[in-house]
Amino acid sequence: MAAKPPAGDPVQDAPQVAPPQHAAAGLPAIGHTLRVAQRQMGIVRTARTLLKVNQKNGFDCPGCAWPEGDERHTAEFCENGAKAVAEEATLRRVTPEFFAAHPLADLAARSGYWLGQQGRITEPVYLPPGGDRYEAVSWERAFAIIAEELRGLASPDEAVFYTSGRTSNEAAFLFQLFVREYGTNNLPDCSNMCHESSGSALNETIGIGKGSVSLEDLHQADLIIVAGQNPGTNHPRMLSALERAKSSGAKIISVNPLPEAGMERFKNPQTPLGMLKGTALNDLFLQIRIGGDQALFRLLNKLVIEAGGATDEAFIREHTHGYEEFAAAAGETDWDATLAATGLTRPEIERALAMVLASERTIVCWAMGLTQHKHSVATIREVVNLLLLRGNIGRPGAGVCPVRGHSNVQGDRTMGIFERPAPAFLDALDREFAITSPRTHGFDVVRSIQALRDGEAKVFFAMGGNFVGATPDTEVTEAAVRRASLTVHVSTKLNRSHAVTGRRALILPTLGRTDKDTQASGKQFVTVEDSMGMVHSSRGNLAPAGPRLLSEPAIVARLARAVLGEASKTPWEEFERDYSAIRDRIARVVPGFEDFNARVARPGGFRLPHAPRDERRFPTLTGKANFTAAPVEYPRVPAGRLLLQTLRSHDQYNTTIYGLDDRYRGITGGRRVVMVNPEDAAELGLADGAYTDLVSEWRDGVERRAPGFRVVHYPTARGCAAAYYPETNVLVPLDSTADTSNTPASKSVVIRFEPA
Repeated sequence: MAAKPPAGDPVQDAPQVAPPQHAAAGLPAIGHTLRVAQRQMGIVRTARTLLKVNQKNGFDCPGCAWPEGDERHTAEFCENGAKAVAEEATLRRVTPEFFAAHPLADLAARSGYWLGQQGRITEPVYLPPGGDRYEAVSWERAFAIIAEELRGLASPDEAVFYTSGRTSNEAAFLFQLFVREYGTNNLPDCSNMCHESSGSALNETIGIGKGSVSLEDLHQADLIIVAGQNPGTNHPRMLSALERAKSSGAKIISVNPLPEAGMERFKNPQTPLGMLKGTALNDLFLQIRIGGDQALFRLLNKLVIEAGGATDEAFIREHTHGYEEFAAAAGETDWDATLAATGLTRPEIERALAMVLASERTIVCWAMGLTQHKHSVATIREVVNLLLLRGNIGRPGAGVCPVRGHSNVQGDRTMGIFERPAPAFLDALDREFAITSPRTHGFDVVRSIQALRDGEAKVFFAMGGNFVGATPDTEVTEAAVRRASLTVHVSTKLNRSHAVTGRRALILPTLGRTDKDTQASGKQFVTVEDSMGMVHSSRGNLAPAGPRLLSEPAIVARLARAVLGEASKTPWEEFERDYSAIRDRIARVVPGFEDFNARVARPGGFRLPHAPRDERRFPTLTGKANFTAAPVEYPRVPAGRLLLQTLRSHDQYNTTIYGLDDRYRGITGGRRVVMVNPEDAAELGLADGAYTDLVSEWRDGVERRAPGFRVVHYPTARGCAAAYYPETNVLVPLDSTADTSNTPASKSVVIRFEPA
């Protein structure tokens, strides 16, 4: 039997700390998975649901975007994927009676964990002007309220339309179509906060802002470099791919400020031997200082060039541009400066170089540890330089692998969710729908917050996600959102954003991935794109959480008709009735989706074209892959301060908190902890178990404080600290962002410690 949600917030003022673990998954992961699933779904529903996750005739996991191979296990999910499914397929319900019993002030005082544990929202609810709690509202009235606000704006650019990576291809395509027909490109999305730096760097250097590898490439690689990423918690199924690569002879280098259990040893729960013994994954662990990655890759590039005969001269000559300028800049790289930036030793770097030179097929994987710094775009360009030097783009077993987080974040961008759309995309959209899309660039996430803060934007509409919980500078962001005249959230469950509202607010409940979707023409399915460019279908198998839920495509279609009226010639009703009609239009607008309906009907779906990978063609401004030579940067930290990175616990997916433990790091019963190297702690007078306030320092002189954190002595890189988000988002200045991409610099925050 499923358990009831917690009535009160658990006390988190005394987290327990044990030594960190040195292996991931195994029997403990199986046990934890089953306990969580049973509490949310009960035994029968657990079996019925989990056996459909990531199957060709099932639904796509609402967690990460890691791909599936052609052959699937019966249990094709990881521990954290099972948690994501359990939270969505829960038997717990949030009804209008819940909102009657919990005024907005009560919701605002609750933790994100408590809010998420209450269950699925069953009916649309409305917070009227001056009201103190949400109340039930009809769908017709909800759409009328939104239409009234949007039609009353002085300009469509006064509205912001945010998208979460959970949104399907069909819903995302309709959403951007509606927003552009309405008249704005204000389409920020969660990519702005994570892999925007990857897209910016890759578009400039290889001509497409996506990874170039497949699962099969990982299995064939000689060397895999995993930089700024913790697969054991954030993409656990990736460990299986790394294990298979190791069995084929691959070497693995991990580059990270913290040692992570999953990269030390993976105990594969799919095999008896894996559960008992496991596989050591790391061949070399480079415990780099936060933000030192660009310096490391620049030095490796210098050493590759100087090695003699180590570069792929034919590839460089035929397929690249800018080599001479880059080689000259790399030649000036200094060993001492690099050692200071990275905290590494010369023998460690020399060992990494030897592994690079011994590899004919190299893949570099990365995640937020590379993308959320001021110099992130330059860092990723430097990664590309390393691969170009040895011809490791467009070769089997080689390439770039930015590992995406949310399950369709890449697909949403492919569908046009972007504040700076390509003119060719808008031209195709306009031809297909006989509309005139705006050409002025819109707001990204940071600019949206600034616009709300400054009164430039007045309506905020979120298609999924937890905008307030995910964004930086929490106090500034919440104050900005509260200035809006209307906030709207399309959601499955409660989160912090529902408690931080504009003058009036709506929550519109929607179907989840696990839910059956039946429209007027019959049963429907949606599609998603994984982190490696595979597009496939997703079909829920559970009865919806309530009879008044609408699917995301239905919500967008009805909203569009309410706002645009009969003047819109777009067949919104047809799109709601039959999603294949949406896919027919996508096929005519988005390159690579030709004959969409027929191709996605094949088991496993289809792979999107990728010119650099498929034909070594690089659609950049030069027509070739571009070497780049940005000045090397790394964060400088004043004496008595540390550099903080924000990160997830193992009981967490993005801002969704599944529990209060971080099993692999040895932390249980609380999240307000700060991990500090024991030597740094001794110099700063921070005893293990002491409580401290974290205060960030930035050039604006504003004090940003996160109070009451327990100090945990932990083997971080010297000069570095780590703590969980969203609790530490308050420390990240809104204007502290990556050059070019404008991604919040959440991985390099200078902090000082003050007594709690």
